[in-house]
Amino acid sequence: MSRWDLKFSPYLYISPFFILFAIVGLFPIAYTAVISFMDWDLVRNAGEFVGFEQYSWILGNPKFWIALRNTFSIFLLSSIPQLIAAIFIAAMLDQNIRAKTFWRMGVLVPYVMAPVAVALIFSNLFGDQYGLVNTTLQNLGIPAIQWHSDAFASHIAIATMVNFRWTGYNTLILLAAMQAIPRDYYEAATVDGAGKVRQFFSITVPSLRPTLIFVIITSTIGGLQIFDEPRMYDQYGTGGPNSQWLTITLWLYNIGWGEWNFGRAAALAWILFIIILLIGVINLFVTQGLVRTEGTRTTQTRSERRAAARSARLAVQSDARARAASATGPTREDER
Repeated sequence: MSRWDLKFSPYLYISPFFILFAIVGLFPIAYTAVISFMDWDLVRNAGEFVGFEQYSWILGNPKFWIALRNTFSIFLLSSIPQLIAAIFIAAMLDQNIRAKTFWRMGVLVPYVMAPVAVALIFSNLFGDQYGLVNTTLQNLGIPAIQWHSDAFASHIAIATMVNFRWTGYNTLILLAAMQAIPRDYYEAATVDGAGKVRQFFSITVPSLRPTLIFVIITSTIGGLQIFDEPRMYDQYGTGGPNSQWLTITLWLYNIGWGEWNFGRAAALAWILFIIILLIGVINLFVTQGLVRTEGTRTTQTRSERRAAARSARLAVQSDARARAASATGPTREDER
C-alpha cells in the first residue's frame, strides 16, 4: 500500500485542476474546433458542415495579414522592453535599499488597475490634438505625432499601455527567483574580485533560467492575445479606420459579436492557437540555448541517471528491510 501511495498519490493531488480544466477549458476548446468547420447559427444552436471553408476565408482575407502584422508588432514592442525593464527593476529591488516592501508593492500597483481605466487614460495621453504627450512635444518645438493615424505610432502607444500594466507583475516574479539564489555565490564572487555587473551576468541571469522561460512564454501568450488596450484605444473599438492597430483577437471579437459569424471566429481562434503554440515552442528552444543552466553540469545520460536512481532506491529498500529484521529481535531458533 505504501508503494501505491507513493506512486499514485501525486496524481490524485493534482487531479482536481485537470478535472476542472477538462470541464471549463478542454471541452470549450474542442467544441470551438467543431464549430470552426461549420456555418454556425447561434439562434438555432446548429450549423452546416462546410469543411475548411472558414479557414480558407480567414487566410484569404487581407485583414488577417494586417491583424497578424499589427499583433506581432505590438507584441515585440511590448515584450522585449518589458522583459529588460523587469529584470533591471528586480535587480534594483534585490539590493539592500530602504523601504523595500514599499517599493516592491509599488511596482504592482499598475497591474492592479483595471485595464479599461489604463486604456482610457493612455488613449487620452496619446491624443492626436489635445493629448498630453503631443502638447509636451509641441512645447519643446517637436512636431506632434499622429498617434491614431500612423500605424507604427499607434503600436508604440498601445505597447506603452501593456508595459505599464505588466512590467511590475513580471518584476515580482523575477525578484522572487532572485531571492532564492544562495548568497554564498555572490560572497564567493566578491572575494574573487567580480563586480556587480559580472555577478549579474554570471550568477543572476543563469540562475533565473527556469523563471525566464516561464516569463517569456507567458508574455508571448499574453502579447499575442492582446485585446483590452487596442479595443479601448479609441471610441469605436474596431482597430482604427484603416485597421492601423487591429489585432487578431480584436478582429475575432468583431467577427463573432459584430458580424455574428461564429464559424469564422472559431476558425480564427484556432489559427491564433496554432500560432501561439509555434511561437511558444520556438521561444522555449531559443531561451534554453541562450541562457545557461544553473549549477554544475552533469555528464551522465538520462538512462544512466535513471539507473543510478533505481540503484539508490533498491539500496534504501534493502536497508529498510534489514532494519525491520533487526528490530523484531532473535527468533526461537536463534535462542536455541
